Amino acid sequence: MRIQKWSFILLFAVSIVYVGCSGGKGGGFNLFSPDQDLELGRQTEAQIAADPKQFPVLPERGNEELYRYVRGINTKLLNTGKVKYRDQFAWEVKIIDDSKTLNAFCTPGGFIYVYTGIIKFLDSEDQLAGVMGHEIAHAALRHSTRQMSQVYGIAALSSVVTGNANPGLMEQIALGLISLRFSRNHETEADAHSVIYLCETGYNAAGAAGFFKKMEGSASPPQFLSTHPNPGNRVENIEKKARDMGCKGSQTNQAEYERIKRLIR
Repeated sequence: MRIQKWSFILLFAVSIVYVGCSGGKGGGFNLFSPDQDLELGRQTEAQIAADPKQFPVLPERGNEELYRYVRGINTKLLNTGKVKYRDQFAWEVKIIDDSKTLNAFCTPGGFIYVYTGIIKFLDSEDQLAGVMGHEIAHAALRHSTRQMSQVYGIAALSSVVTGNANPGLMEQIALGLISLRFSRNHETEADAHSVIYLCETGYNAAGAAGFFKKMEGSASPPQFLSTHPNPGNRVENIEKKARDMGCKGSQTNQAEYERIKRLIR
């Protein structure tokens, strides 16, 4: 009886690993379902809302135009038809009022956070669209929960996957997602998908390359690099991807972007 029980558990585990790894490029070991990605995203959103000192979310009231602008970029990217889980994940945008921090991130399930610091740091709309496309790709390719599957292993298999996780574990996972460090392979994939998304718009599809070019001249590494390690040659790879795809867009909307930046107090 015991042998049959453990054989069943092993078979169950192997089947999950097989399903998680069968997605080809962008696939990999993932113990979480897309619905669990969305639930983790909601829990992370709640953790962020409960910590305004560390994450001072910009109020919607009085900042309607800035929110409209950033959300408009998000909508353009989602409407390309290239973003996986377009209709399943939340894809909600919040702006964090921190002009000293050059960062943006997207939780599992598509809760997108953009710091005012990175908006002010960039020079044009295509650059911001490139950064947002990169973050959207992390969620759409489910990179965070793939990383978490490696971190939590059997604990995640025995509780989160079966829906029996205790609140403490779920809270721990949600908190860990905020500072989760991606792999270099995931960074390369997110860069490439940023180009794929922007290529379907009128934007310069290599917009993200402009961000990384500016970072190369930074006196100190921004917070973005603490969770987004440099896979190497990323500017060259982004620009090559845009050329190889034959992307024709050239819009930067620089004048409008400068006007929007002036709205940030």
